[in-house]
Amino acid sequence: QVHLVESGGGLVQAGGSLKLSCAASGSVTSRNARAWYRQGPGTERELVAQITGSGNTKYADSVKGRFTISRTYTDDNLVYLQMSDVRPEDTAVYYCASPLGGEYYVTFPPDYYYWGQGTRVTVSS
Repeated sequence: QVHLVESGGGLVQAGGSLKLSCAASGSVTSRNARAWYRQGPGTERELVAQITGSGNTKYADSVKGRFTISRTYTDDNLVYLQMSDVRPEDTAVYYCASPLGGEYYVTFPPDYYYWGQGTRVTVSS
């Protein structure tokens, strides 16, 4: 079992920055892949960014060059999403996710199984 808790959401003006954090506990280590998803008003959940245990990253085209996913390799096992040059269309609830089984130290998992409760980001124009 994996428990994920997101934090750092809030209200930000367009063009501004915000940093989200995801803390993990349970059957998870810093060798596990992690991801950030988001779900905006009236939209389906969208994969935003992924990071493997070794630090390989992948981004959705909509956030490439503006968002950065990173992680710590200490006991706190945190994953971050640095959001820069935010736009109104980035408004969404952001979720942290972890795969079921396997580390995915180098490769990206085919799907994610564990989810946090989400943190809301609102970008004003």
